[in-house]
Amino acid sequence: QVQLVESGGGLVQAGGSLRLSCAASGRTFSSYTMGWFRQAPGKEREFVAGISWLGGRTYYADSVKGRFTISRDNAKNTVYLQMSSLKPEDTAVYYCAADRSRVWPSTTLSDYENWGQGTQVTVSS
Repeated sequence: QVQLVESGGGLVQAGGSLRLSCAASGRTFSSYTMGWFRQAPGKEREFVAGISWLGGRTYYADSVKGRFTISRDNAKNTVYLQMSSLKPEDTAVYYCAADRSRVWPSTTLSDYENWGQGTQVTVSS
């Protein structure tokens, strides 16, 4: 079990950038695949990006490929989501999640056992 706390959300203009962080508790962070999901009002939560337990592999939703970058620092128990060229349709609550199964790629909600509380990202046009 890990506990996850996201930060870094906020209001940004279209075309701008934000970096989200997700700090994890526990000493087994490097055993987890980490993912970022988002949920816009009235929509289902959707996969955004994932990174393997040692950081050697990444996977992105088509909607963010080339604009978002996921990374992790296992020494700091933190995963990041660098978001650039933001669009109004990126507006959502962003959640980080942890998966111990080591199935790759993990892109569905049911793959992940642990979730953060979410951080709001709002992109104005």
